[in-house]
Amino acid sequence: MPAQKIIIDTDPGQDDAVAILLALASPDEIEVLGITAVAGNVPLALTQRNARMVCELAGRRDIRVFAGCDRPLGRDLVTAEHVHGKSGLDGPVLPEPDMPLQDQHGVDFIIDTLRAEPEGSVTLCPLGPLTNIAMAIEKAPDIIPRIRKLVLMGGAYFQVGNITPAAEFNIYVDPQAARIVFRAGVPLVVMPLDVTHKALVTAERNNRFRAIGSHVGIAVAQMTEFFERFDKEKYGSEGAPLHDPCVTAYLVRPDLFKGRHVNVEIETQSELTMGMTVADWWGVSGRAPNAMFMGDIDADGFFALLTDRLARL
Repeated sequence: MPAQKIIIDTDPGQDDAVAILLALASPDEIEVLGITAVAGNVPLALTQRNARMVCELAGRRDIRVFAGCDRPLGRDLVTAEHVHGKSGLDGPVLPEPDMPLQDQHGVDFIIDTLRAEPEGSVTLCPLGPLTNIAMAIEKAPDIIPRIRKLVLMGGAYFQVGNITPAAEFNIYVDPQAARIVFRAGVPLVVMPLDVTHKALVTAERNNRFRAIGSHVGIAVAQMTEFFERFDKEKYGSEGAPLHDPCVTAYLVRPDLFKGRHVNVEIETQSELTMGMTVADWWGVSGRAPNAMFMGDIDADGFFALLTDRLARL
C-alpha cells in the first residue's frame, strides 16, 4: 500500500512532539505533506517554533511548517504551561530552529493541499485545539468531501475531563471549533482520554526510549520525564499518558485500538460543562453516529511500536 498522505495540525507540547517523530519515522506508512501549528498548549509563537525544532531533531528540515490561528474562534486562549513548561517543550535542551517558517497561513495551506491532492487521499491529524481545521472548513466547505478522514486526539467519555471536571483540554480550548468539525460530516476517528490514559510512560518504558542512545531517544525520554511529574501527582499513576502519539500510531497500526462508532456532540452553551464531548456510548440518544470513538489500546504493542520507530531516526 502507498503511504497515507497526512497533514499534522499541532500545538507542541511534548506528546505532540513524540507524535510528530513517530510519523516522520514511519515513511512506509505515512507521508507528511506539512505541519500546521495552532495556539493551544502554549501560544502560537511557541508552537510553530516547537514544531520546527522537532523536525530538526528528526533530521527532517524538508518538512514544511506553517503558522495557523493564534486564538480560538470565540473565546480567550487557555494554555497549559503548568503541564508542558514555559516553552511547551521543557525537558531536553534543543537548539533554536533555523529551518524557515513558511509564509502561507496554515489554514490556507490545508485548503490548498486538499484541493490539489486527489479527492479522498489526505488525512488530517489534529493533535491540539481544532481551530485551524474548523476555519478551513468554514472558509472552504468544498474541501469537506475531499478529506479522507480526520484522526484527532481530544475528548473523553469515561474519563470525563482533565482541564475541567467535564472537558478534555483540546476540546475545551476551542469548543466552537470542535462543534464545527464534529458536525461537518467528515469521517472521524477520536482518541479520547479513555484511550490515552492507558498509554502510560512507565519508568521501564522510558528507559527503553533512553536506551535507544540517539539524540531522538534521549530527548523523548527527557520530554516524558518532564511532563510526567504533573500527571503522576494529579492522577497518582505510574507514568504520564502519551496522548497525541495515539493518533499517528493509529495510522501505522490501527489494530492496536478498539472503539465504537457513536454519536458525539460538543457542549458549547453551559460554562459548567463547556467543551464536554457528549459521546452516546450506549446508543440511547437516537442521534446518528458521526465518529469512531476509541475506548481501548494495546499499550504494550503501542510502546513497542513507538520504541522501534524512534530508533530509526
